[in-house]
Amino acid sequence: MRRHELTDHEWESLPALIPRAATGRPRVEDRQVINGMVYPIRTEVSWRDLPERYSSSLTVHTPFRRYALGGMFTRALQPIQAAADSAGNIDCWCRSTSPSSAATDRNGIRSPEEPDDRTLGRS
Repeated sequence: MRRHELTDHEWESLPALIPRAATGRPRVEDRQVINGMVYPIRTEVSWRDLPERYSSSLTVHTPFRRYALGGMFTRALQPIQAAADSAGNIDCWCRSTSPSSAATDRNGIRSPEEPDDRTLGRS
């Protein structure tokens, strides 16, 4: 395991959440792709600068986008937050009241689909 990769403990809960394709080209190992998703987040490098050991940036970014839009990251985070909360590792829920917390377009106009009570989670 390298510095910016998931530990075995962090990896344990993820395989059940990863969607499986029924057909298509042979897959790159899921853990390799997930570590490729984690690397740019932890190091703040661009997707194009992803090290080759994680496969191509397209191979990693395509499922990253699909998982983000499909809510996979939210589903993975919820049990982690619940476990941290029950262990007493989270102090309080925080709610942002600033207008910048609402989804807006380029002109600063708020999206009508965005609920008024949008929360950002715990801190």
